[in-house]
Amino acid sequence: MKGQRVVFTVTNDLNFDQRMIRICTSLSTAGYDVLIIGFKKKNSPPLVKRSYKQVRLPIIVERSKLMYADFWTKLFFYLLFTRINIIGAIDLDTIIPVYLISKLRGKPRVYDAHELFTELQEVVTRPKVYKMWKAIESFFVPRFPVGYTVGAYIAQEFNRRYGVNYHLVRNMTVLKSLEIPEKPERFVLYQGAVNIGRCFEWLIPAMKDVNARLIVCGAGNFYEESLEITRQNGLEHKIEFKGYVPPTELAEYTRKAYIGITLFEAIGPSNKMSLANRFFDYLHSGVPQLCMKYPEYERINAEFEVAHLIDQPTSESIAAGLNYLLSHEDYYQKLQQNCLKAREKYSWQEEEKTLLKVYADLVG
Repeated sequence: MKGQRVVFTVTNDLNFDQRMIRICTSLSTAGYDVLIIGFKKKNSPPLVKRSYKQVRLPIIVERSKLMYADFWTKLFFYLLFTRINIIGAIDLDTIIPVYLISKLRGKPRVYDAHELFTELQEVVTRPKVYKMWKAIESFFVPRFPVGYTVGAYIAQEFNRRYGVNYHLVRNMTVLKSLEIPEKPERFVLYQGAVNIGRCFEWLIPAMKDVNARLIVCGAGNFYEESLEITRQNGLEHKIEFKGYVPPTELAEYTRKAYIGITLFEAIGPSNKMSLANRFFDYLHSGVPQLCMKYPEYERINAEFEVAHLIDQPTSESIAAGLNYLLSHEDYYQKLQQNCLKAREKYSWQEEEKTLLKVYADLVG
């Protein structure tokens, strides 16, 4: 695989996508020449230097369908003249130019589904948008016979819909040595995208009845609304929004947090099938979390009880769950010790074996 060029395409900020940082680093370490291509917005911070190549394509429009038309066009022509041995589409929103280039240039292609894109809440609640993405999925996914995704339930759904057998490469955290620090302030941490469907309309009011601060590390399509809900509830003194935080700095917030938050509203099946990065980040830092009782989390929690699970996201259930973790020291300590056991099994070092085999087979 030495010198084999693997090219990935994404529609996000390359500095903050921890899954792609792990994937690109693993392949680079294994000897592949890795290039990842994203887009550049007006406020994009400088790229963090990595062990692999990174390119940002500037876009004119930062929202709406025009954004995709702009990026896809630029991406197509960039890929047309770029050295490629294997090309990977990351999620449905880059699949069209990747497929076209793969066919034109006769290069093997891979699909990495971070989620069931057509079943995201922001898609299923908008009929015209849903129809567009569903048509794209129905045409292109069957034409990507090689792929992998983040959870078993999503893999099963792709198989049911399109007959593809995708591998499982879950969003696990790199196993590192850990020393749990003293936690004089018992703050609650949410890390990840501040998007529709992440339950901020219930989490924020819930903090009125919780004797702890909430720190939010991330941004997204529900960020401004979350700030407004915080103002409406008079909770500016109790909830701190950090925006996007670099991975190294985020790891420190996570290590010092007392409770983590992994909440999703199950309006779209994608959220109910999810297995989020943050779930494993909290686990690897020995941080018990408040989490939804959805299949992937329930399965891991049955093996290693690391989270307090709730059935429905309401302000009352969230406040009750957080207060239970804050007030039951024995229960909290049990969850923390289970995190330390679970991290030995659920780690990126184990997960990357599947990833490396996918690409070794393509090279072979």
